[in-house]
Amino acid sequence: MWRLGRLLTIFRKELRLAWAVLRDPRSPKAAKLVTVLAALYVISPVDFIPDTIPILGWLDDGMIGFLLLQLAFQFLPAELLASLRERVGAKAV
Repeated sequence: MWRLGRLLTIFRKELRLAWAVLRDPRSPKAAKLVTVLAALYVISPVDFIPDTIPILGWLDDGMIGFLLLQLAFQFLPAELLASLRERVGAKAV
């Protein structure tokens, strides 16, 4: 059970980092676009696995959203990513 709590903590920090990417004017447009796409996928009713399947539908949203955020972070220059991680207190995943 402690692993689930740790995962939620990591995911929360990644969400704060995504918010920082959207707000920072130095972030490339590609990183901002992929971050917005991740948010849209999570809230979209169109999924690979429907949310009516209780656990798998939610895992699908979370994993694809997380992977899209990781892709968005790849578009950031290393020094900007380090600066944003330091600002939000997130460690590299």
